[in-house]
This record gives sequence, C-alpha cells and structure tokens, in this order.
Amino acid sequence: MAYTTLLSFCLCLLVLFHGCFAQIDLVTNHHQDQPWGQPQQPQPRHQSQCQLQNLNALQPKHRFRSEAGETEFWDQNEEQFQCAGVAFLRHKIQRKGLLLPSFTSAPMLFYVEQGEGIHGAVFPGCPETYQSQSQQNIQDRPQRDQHQKLRRLKEGDVVALPAGVAHWIFNNGRSQLVLVALVDVGNDANQLDENFRKFFLAGNPQGGVVRGGQSRDRNQRQSRTQRGEREEEESQESGGNNVLSGFRDNLLAQAFGIDTRLARKLQNERDNRGAIVRMEHEFEWPEEGQRRQGREEEGEEEREPKWQRRQESQEEGSEEDEREERGRGRRSGNGLEETFCSMRLKHRTPASSADVFNPRGGRITTVNSFNLPILQYLQLSAERGVLYNNAIYAPHWNMNAHSIVYITRGNGRIQIVSENGEAIFDEQVERGQVITVPQNHAVVKKAGRRGFEWIAFKTNANAKISQIAGRVSIMRGLPVDVLANSFGISREEAMRLKHNRQEVSVFSPRQGSQQ
Repeated sequence: MAYTTLLSFCLCLLVLFHGCFAQIDLVTNHHQDQPWGQPQQPQPRHQSQCQLQNLNALQPKHRFRSEAGETEFWDQNEEQFQCAGVAFLRHKIQRKGLLLPSFTSAPMLFYVEQGEGIHGAVFPGCPETYQSQSQQNIQDRPQRDQHQKLRRLKEGDVVALPAGVAHWIFNNGRSQLVLVALVDVGNDANQLDENFRKFFLAGNPQGGVVRGGQSRDRNQRQSRTQRGEREEEESQESGGNNVLSGFRDNLLAQAFGIDTRLARKLQNERDNRGAIVRMEHEFEWPEEGQRRQGREEEGEEEREPKWQRRQESQEEGSEEDEREERGRGRRSGNGLEETFCSMRLKHRTPASSADVFNPRGGRITTVNSFNLPILQYLQLSAERGVLYNNAIYAPHWNMNAHSIVYITRGNGRIQIVSENGEAIFDEQVERGQVITVPQNHAVVKKAGRRGFEWIAFKTNANAKISQIAGRVSIMRGLPVDVLANSFGISREEAMRLKHNRQEVSVFSPRQGSQQ
C-alpha cells in the first residue's frame, strides 16, 4: 500500500514539473520571438499568383457621382492589382464638399494630387484637444465644439491611415480637391478577403462606392467584366448604406440616448447625396486648447514629442532638420516616441526635401518609415518622381515591394521587363493612368517633352531599389573582368559601361552630363 502511494505521488510530481517546464519554455520562446517593450513585427503579406505576360496602363473603370464630387475606381479584377494585392481609387471633391466619415478594412495611403483641404482621423480613446467655434451662440457666448486633431492638406502631401480608423475630408480651398489612394487589401491587417470594403458612418452612398465598384454578386461581376469596360453609374439603393442603417432604430436610440425619430435620421435611408456631400454650415479652422503661435496653421502639432516638431520644420524645407530627423527615425524602434494619439499621419514632399536631385534631370522624394514612422505598422511607402524634359529614371528593380505607379502630370515612356527577358510593358503613359511594376521586374522611365511626374505606392515600409546603371548601380559594384566576360566585351568597353554615367538615379538627357 505504501509503495503504491509513493508511486502515485512520484507520478504526480512528474506531471507537475513537466507542465511547469513546458510553460517556462513557452514563455522563453515568446521572449526570444518578441522582446518585451518592442513593437509587433510586421507580418508577411498575403501572396497572390503573379503570372503577368502583358501589362496595360489602366484608366478608372467605375465612376460614382455625388452631390459635391465623384469617386472613381480602377477594376480590382485586373491581374496586376490581383498580383500586388491592392485596390486603387480617386476622389474628386468640389469646393465645400465633404467626403463622409468612413473607414476601410485595410491600410490606406493617399496622395493629394490637386487642391487643398482639411483631414480628420479619429483614433479610439484619444482626447478631444481641439476646439471649433460654432456660428450658433448660447447666451451671447459662442458655442465651442471639442474634437480630435485636424490636418491641413496641400498638393504633394502623402497621408497614411491604418485599417479601421475613421476619417473624413473637407475641401475648404478655391478649386477642386483631387486625391488618389491605394488600399492594401493584401495586407495582414485585413483579416477579411482581398475585396475592397469601405464602411461609411453616415449618408447613403452608392453600393458600388462601398464595394469598390464591384457588384454584390460575384457572378454578376464576372458577366459585367465579359461585356467589357464601361462607366458605371449605380442608382441609390432603397436602404441606407452606412453601418448605422443596419441597426434597429429603437436600439440605436437607446445606445445614443436620443429619440427614435433622430435615430432614423442617422440611418439616412432617403439621402440621395452620395458619398461626397456639400457642407451647408460654415466650417472654421479650429483653435487648439494650448495653441502654439505659428504652428497651428500646419495642423501638425498636438502634444507631439519634441523630435516630432523638428520633423515638421523639415516639411517646410530644412534639409539639416531632415537629416537629423531621419537619423532619429532609425533609432525610434521601441514604440515609445509616438502613440496613436500623437502619431503623425502626413508627410510633405516639397522639392527642397528630395532624396535625389539633378538640376538637369529632376528629383526623387521617398516617404517611408524613417520620415513617417506610422508606415512601419502599415508596411507601405511612397515615391514621388519628377523628371524634366527627356530625362531618365535609371533602370532598376524593386527589391522587396510591388510598385503601383500613378501618373500625376506630363507624359513619358515606361518599359517593364520580366524574368525571362521579355518586355511585358513598353508604352507611352500620361496623366491619370496607373501601371503596376511587380517586385524584381526591371523598369525604366523616360520623360516626354512636357516632363513626367508620378506618385508610386509601394508594398513595403522601406522599399528598396537596385539600379542597373549609374553611379550607385550594380554595374559599378562588379569587377571589370566580370563585366567583360559576362557580356563578351573588351575591358575598355566594360570600363565605359561602369563609369560613363556618373549621375545618381535621375539622368539628364545628354549622355556626358555629370552631377
């Protein structure tokens, strides 16, 4: 009996220690994979089939008109978008037009192509530290409204938005506000399928705006695709297309503490204004509670860290501050410098902040996680390119990202070459067209007589390129004998191949020019 009891006791101890050691091993592995205090590492992207034989420069396929503007979508079923795992759209907002509050299921990066406006993004749990003065007065005192931080938008701005963050845009300028946006539906933050979804918090936008131009039924979408491209105008649907319209009005009234009549108004079932409405009430730029003179105009300071304020001065053109801030950005990996409430969403791309500049060729400006840290979480970046008359952007390939290129001004020729040496794209492109450059495919751009400008959205927070020609190219890094034997040329010809082009990235039209 004593022997049996002792044996049972030993077995219990063995099971107990085994469980403890397993738990210790689990915790140890957790510490090894992700140290405490470090931000979560970016997850790999969803991989799609990329069997691209031919590429086409694409125009928008679906257009939806609203009261104060229109929204255009490129066809998500295009093979190049399926390969990159992205959706592409453009908003044209008229004066005093308001793009209704909404959010998407995937990260978004948009570029201000034209005009100016006001952008607001609401992060849950962050304080309402800004105040706007209303036209209505109560007892001879102006009524003030508190809300979260706003940002001024100007041409050339790049703005980042995480998945699920509600935002809105108002055109307070004197001309039309044009925004082009990439939605990274293949991003790991999107845990739904890779279809575009836009969730509106107000209004009754067309169903196509909610679904990115796609039909509700997949079979209907395929049959429409077979009939060829056409402009799509979708009539207003009977029910509201905002997220509040699906709730019962009595439950909605209880949640907000309002009557059911007002709750039904929130559902906007009979609203035919679309996704962009005209703002009837005058909107004034708000005053911050603790306003800093001269800073509020840029809309970029709200209890921001001191290093972040220096970054904002860089946006005004200080190259010295830019270098200092980039150095700091490389060291800001512990997630403590910025929180969601103070995180900067916008970055300017003026000529003075170009990464590469050739006075006879043009300039390249990069927006990545070093100068806009939130991109580390979104795993996106952008490149703004400006080429002068007949200048060339050095042939190169994108090492770790797809590049979705939107032409913003002028015209030029783009050539893209696949792994088997075939040109899968070799055409003239012009303003308003989109072309995808798949990862590791070689590409070269040459400007036309009117110059050539573009914005490229890339599917990596720190997208890298490898140049084939120029002062920082792979040719310069290879020994001359390797070049001579690889191409079957003389050593003298190999030396010319290495050293004839001394410029970096942006080449002037004449072969012999140097920076």
